[in-house]
Amino acid sequence: MHVTLRQLDVFDSVARHLSYTRAAEELHLSQPAVSMQIKQLEDSTGISLFEQMGKRIFLTDAGKELHRYARNIRQQLGEAEAVLEDIKGLRTGRLHIGVASTANNFATRLLSRFVSEREGISFSLDVTNRETLLRQLENNEQDLVIMGRPPDGHDLEFFPFMANPLVIIAPVEHPFTKRRGIPIQELDGQTFVLRECGSGTRIAVENLFAEIGVSLSTRLEMSTNEAIKQAVEAGLGLGVASLHTLGLELGSARLAVLDVEGFSIHRQWFIVHRKGKRLSPLAAAFKDYVLEEAGGFCGLPGLPRLAGADNARWCRDCPQHCELESKPVQPGIGDV
Repeated sequence: MHVTLRQLDVFDSVARHLSYTRAAEELHLSQPAVSMQIKQLEDSTGISLFEQMGKRIFLTDAGKELHRYARNIRQQLGEAEAVLEDIKGLRTGRLHIGVASTANNFATRLLSRFVSEREGISFSLDVTNRETLLRQLENNEQDLVIMGRPPDGHDLEFFPFMANPLVIIAPVEHPFTKRRGIPIQELDGQTFVLRECGSGTRIAVENLFAEIGVSLSTRLEMSTNEAIKQAVEAGLGLGVASLHTLGLELGSARLAVLDVEGFSIHRQWFIVHRKGKRLSPLAAAFKDYVLEEAGGFCGLPGLPRLAGADNARWCRDCPQHCELESKPVQPGIGDV
């Protein structure tokens, strides 16, 4: 076979997306150019790598085998590049990071601080859901991922670096926003808007409610936290969200955080990579940066002081970043 690395890169992109169009967008090529590279690769191998059914394409058995080798080749080339970068130092390099949508707010600011101190560094950032992040880790598509704790059995290494407080949110006019110390049993029968089945937040909430015997009535399932916040604001139900996603909504009194006794879900953010993965010097430096700096990093910038609450409870190591000075309580925002 006379196969070029360019052909393997194009093939890998089409195989991952199962789309010539999306591969072309990712590689900044025209769709005919992508099709031509695949045809040349199939001519060189003497076998079809894709089959089309209707408007969709699928990998053939031969395509699946070649894709496995293509990923291994890319990984070995990445390791070779890492060795060379180790010799050169951290003057140049590219970082591939995946981030859970819930963590996007603070993760992008962490990444911004890291790259601002290192001229010549570039990066790609994919903000997506938990299921996609796990698939990316399995396929070795990202250097590092920031997400909630991954499930066991995925051959991953993960390191906690910051608390991830979950809170119950409501529209500001909801009767519960006027109360303090709401027994969690009073949520029995309340309608909730939640993330899709399989999300880390959904699993944690279902486990807690099942443990205390509270029924969870779900009117809507949403694939993004932004959609949940908008649905709650529109009065479609209560919601559960990471406090890290609520800065704008709480600051403008568009949503309220309920003070619910017994709603205690202790979660953390993790930085994750495949077990045994040889991190590039740049990826290793970013991992160390997150683990060392996140303890002094405020993940909740701009949050108002909640009634009767101390924001430093959520960000205990960096009270200087939290707005703890006295200010009027935002209407409808209860204690956390």
